[in-house]
Amino acid sequence: MADDAIAAMTAGDILMLQMEVPADTVGYAMKAAREKGVVTIFNTAPFTADVPRLAALADIVVCNETEFELLVGSKLDDASQRRDALLRLHRERGQTFVLTLGADGAIAIHDGEIIQAKSLKIEPVDTVGAGDTFCGYLAGSLEQDLDLEAAMRRAAVAGSLACLAKGAQTAIPEAGRVDGMEGSAS
Repeated sequence: MADDAIAAMTAGDILMLQMEVPADTVGYAMKAAREKGVVTIFNTAPFTADVPRLAALADIVVCNETEFELLVGSKLDDASQRRDALLRLHRERGQTFVLTLGADGAIAIHDGEIIQAKSLKIEPVDTVGAGDTFCGYLAGSLEQDLDLEAAMRRAAVAGSLACLAKGAQTAIPEAGRVDGMEGSAS
């Protein structure tokens, strides 16, 4: 199946993967995508022992705070330590890292620059699926040629809106609603 999906892709397309499929399949797909010039986004959830090895293969790595600490191998007590860890990993690997921060939005390192995106100020009903919503909107926005900063803003708004309803898939907001709320992120 990975072969069929990647065969249909062309250079510059986006392939997003996460750990709810076998690790060997994820690794195979990332390597095949790279050979074709396909941009790979790897969501480290759910974090397993295979994640550090697989994360090294991706162009863009997306983690939540807990997963990022597991990836770097240490507890990060504040925003300064997270920023330092992002900078260090980026310098070592040359990859883009996106770190979701819940109510605090998201932070990333890309091409040596720190990028931040704010989430909406909300009273969450259910946070299940917020990370998946963020990742889906991030990948979709990049596929639509938004730059990383704009894609992160859109994804942070979508992730916030997903917290306003119960459930995972049923809470994913429609694009029109997300786009209408982008200016409200503070």
